[in-house]
Amino acid sequence: MSLIVTTILMCAGLWAAEPVLGTWKLNLEKSRYVPGPLPKSQIRLYEAHPDGIKVTINTVDAEGRKTSVEHPVNYDGKEHPLSGPSQANAIVLVKIDDYTSEATLKHASKILGTNRRTVSSDGQTMTITYEGTDSRGGAVKNKAVYEKQ
Repeated sequence: MSLIVTTILMCAGLWAAEPVLGTWKLNLEKSRYVPGPLPKSQIRLYEAHPDGIKVTINTVDAEGRKTSVEHPVNYDGKEHPLSGPSQANAIVLVKIDDYTSEATLKHASKILGTNRRTVSSDGQTMTITYEGTDSRGGAVKNKAVYEKQ
């Protein structure tokens, strides 16, 4: 079997087993950020790679600044680096089931917060809840709802 066919079959199997794969757009009307504000927009792209999954998060914040953050999606419970501008510089992911995972976000080994990502059983909605602190130490409690594109 050729390398291309093998790669396609591997990605197809991963796609079927990973409902998070694909492009997700933040639904601003269904989301809430406490203390806020909501970003103007956010798109998350989860892609299959030979080493697993990679996510790219493109955000336009409330002031119109664009940022892009990338990290591997490895559910191994180990710390992995984030690239791009972010309060956190590392993430630890654990898979709960096929539709749910939990992440711990860190900066300089200090825990900033945790989130839970859940994909709906029909694979069309993803909800990420986050509890932690902002750069000034204030409490943050966000619920971000995404729709598959």
